[in-house]
Amino acid sequence: MTTLTIILILLVAIEHLYFLVLEMFLWTSPKGIKTFGLKSKDFAEATKALAANQGLYNGFLSAGIIWAILTNTTQAITFFLVCVIIAGIYGAYSTKKTRIFYIQSIPAIFALTSHLFI
Repeated sequence: MTTLTIILILLVAIEHLYFLVLEMFLWTSPKGIKTFGLKSKDFAEATKALAANQGLYNGFLSAGIIWAILTNTTQAITFFLVCVIIAGIYGAYSTKKTRIFYIQSIPAIFALTSHLFI
C-alpha cells in the first residue's frame, strides 16, 4: 500500500472519529447545532440519544478502518470504505442534503480508488 493510499484511508478514519465526537458529545452544543443545521436547542436535546447512536456507529467505522490498515487486509479496507460510501450516499438521499455526499462519500471514494488502483 502506498503512503498516499494510507493517508487517504486514515483521513476517512479521522473524519469518522470527528463525527463520533460531534454526534456523541457536541450534539447539543452550539457547534453541533450549527454543524447539523438543527432547528433548536430543544430539538437537539430531544434527539440527543439518536445522535449518540449515530456517533457510535461512526466510531465503529473508524475503528474498522484503522484495524484494516494495521492488519493490511485488502478485503477489510475495501469493505469499510464501501460502507462509508454507501452511508454517505444514503445520508445525502434521505436528508436531501448533497453536502453529506461530498463530505463523507467523496473522501472514501478517493481512498478506495487509490487502494484498488495505485
